[in-house]
Amino acid sequence: MPKEGDEAHDDCGSREEWTLLLWTTLAVIVPVIVTLWCSAQRSKRKTHMKGFFRKSKHGWHYTDLFHKPTYCCVCSQHILHGAFCDCCGVCADEQCLRRADRSLTCKEIMAPPCGPSGAMEHRWVRGNVPLASYCAVCKQQCGTQPKLCDFRCVWCQTTVHDDCMDGLTADQCELGEFRNLIIPPHYLHRVNKLRRRTPEEYSQLASSCGSGWTPVLVLANTRSGNNMGEALLGEFRTILNPVQVFDLSELTPPKALQLCTLLPPGSVQVLVCGGDGTVGWVLDAVDAMKLKGQDQFVPRVTILPLGTGNDLSNTLGWGAGYAGEIPVEQVLRNILDAEVVKMDRWKVQVASKGLYFRKPKVLSMNNYFSVGPDALMALNFHTHREKTPSFFSSRIVNKTVYFLYGTKDCLVQECKDLDKRIELELDGESVALPSLEGIIVCNIGYWGGGCRLWEGMGDEPCAPTRLDDGLLEVVGVFGSFHCAQIQVKLANPVRLGQAHTVRLLLKSSKMPMQVDGEPWAQGPCTITITHKTQALMLYHSAEQTDDDEDESSASEAESPTPHDSPRPPGPASARA
Repeated sequence: MPKEGDEAHDDCGSREEWTLLLWTTLAVIVPVIVTLWCSAQRSKRKTHMKGFFRKSKHGWHYTDLFHKPTYCCVCSQHILHGAFCDCCGVCADEQCLRRADRSLTCKEIMAPPCGPSGAMEHRWVRGNVPLASYCAVCKQQCGTQPKLCDFRCVWCQTTVHDDCMDGLTADQCELGEFRNLIIPPHYLHRVNKLRRRTPEEYSQLASSCGSGWTPVLVLANTRSGNNMGEALLGEFRTILNPVQVFDLSELTPPKALQLCTLLPPGSVQVLVCGGDGTVGWVLDAVDAMKLKGQDQFVPRVTILPLGTGNDLSNTLGWGAGYAGEIPVEQVLRNILDAEVVKMDRWKVQVASKGLYFRKPKVLSMNNYFSVGPDALMALNFHTHREKTPSFFSSRIVNKTVYFLYGTKDCLVQECKDLDKRIELELDGESVALPSLEGIIVCNIGYWGGGCRLWEGMGDEPCAPTRLDDGLLEVVGVFGSFHCAQIQVKLANPVRLGQAHTVRLLLKSSKMPMQVDGEPWAQGPCTITITHKTQALMLYHSAEQTDDDEDESSASEAESPTPHDSPRPPGPASARA
């Protein structure tokens, strides 16, 4: 029989186990409850502030944690979380937010000049100056003291110590380094006072903005690629006039580009922050301006690549993708140094077989059209992104998904025997096709996220390509594995030829197709690609690496004429 001591020992052990279980449960449940409560409070607070932010003249944004030491512009206390204005840089905690909104003015997008010369006064904001900024008077670093101190002009970005403010001799603000890109408030004020708004009047008003004034409009797609668009909007609003910066999720390109009609003809530049699809969207809006008779106001377009492939950006020298590696100030400097080039745009007309009474589907093409394995990968990617858009928020994730779909197609080969299902004509002449799985029609030098498709391995002579030659390059691929080999320069494409007009006849079955990364599944049809128009683009001559220099030297040795260069022409060679 068990002894009484053993029973007491078992009871004690059982109580310890229950106590341990209780504390373990509390250790798990309590943090979850606290997290859910904080999340609910944060959501409630943001909902409450949303209406306030909408009515405010400031561009307020709430943050749970400032990324650098920050002080409230009202009470001067150090704050960890609160709201900041991405236009003027004012910061405030929750208790001081409404007072800051009333007492501290933001950047004025439109204001009368201070004198007949159109001069502006500095608009100072105290405290929270940028890191590594220096005083315009004593040339010493600003913002080094752990308190609200020193001043910054929201227009020219000049910083001055508190003690040096009296020694500042330049009372007038000249808008700083980027004066040639900023629309001054006094210009819009004068435009608003005009009775007759004519291009001649705009050019006359522009004289007060200085020679070489080429204002830039920023159009950002906050849903592109790695979701950097929202942060970039704030950075550009800080440097430029907020009226120049547009969020394409709130305002479409045709409406945003109407600002061009209030500026001197031929002076406007448009920076598109997004992928190739966003660029095409903006260029379609530019074409719509031409149809309205606004040709003289048509802007020159440049790109900050935020998408996944970014082949057009790569072709124009703006890189394969932007991830914040250079500050937006350097982006604006590159725009100031860029050259104007012309780029062909093409019309893709898809007439479905048997639907004679329905209008053909008409698309605009800047980069390439394709039918086959690469279009299938784009279609699968697009389908899954539509179902779970939050998962596809990173450029690396997007490219990984593309790789997985390409690997799958290597095994399944859904597009085999394409040559038996399609007919190809180049400038009216039929082309005999080998055993292919895909056909790609290119307008630009890059394809597939950075591959020079027409050149291939570069070991075979091929006809030169240009952005403005009115010619399309047509190539074939044997499958997904062949596409992968071309991308790493282990194989050449099947060069089918160059043409001014391309016609494809899909005789049977349904095939995946894409135009500039926008895919769809298409049944039997006739596809005709013809020249549409030319767009004015900005080309950036980036510094070459050693490998690029070796390649360019070799190509110059083989082809000494400048027309054989795969790069787009500079201003001198851009023909009207």
